[in-house]
Amino acid sequence: MNIVEALQTDYARFPENQTYSLYSEDVFFKDPLTSFSGVARYRSMIHFIARWFKAVQMELHSIEQTGDRIDTTWTLRWVAPIPWQPPMAISGRSELTLNEVGLIRSHVDYWDCSRLDVLRQLFSTGR
Repeated sequence: MNIVEALQTDYARFPENQTYSLYSEDVFFKDPLTSFSGVARYRSMIHFIARWFKAVQMELHSIEQTGDRIDTTWTLRWVAPIPWQPPMAISGRSELTLNEVGLIRSHVDYWDCSRLDVLRQLFSTGR
């Protein structure tokens, strides 16, 4: 299985059973909320999502590799773990960069909405 196929599998089962061996030990991660380095921190972030959010689903819309770069577009959906349990979603894209041995050295997410738009979903009555 090549890296694109492995990522497609990971997106389909996100956040469960992710293939952390695709990432370099010092992988850099960034999204509109946080940035950090290290596969251990990346793993902790995914475990946090799996533990605290409900009905998490990652829909992969596209994935394309050009040289040492992989671009994806996706929609992440979940139910917030608060009493009224609002459904939430973020659409966006990721830019993944591979190192010289083919491991992901950088994973940068861009959202199609603002952080405030995400926060507003907490107070919505549904879609």
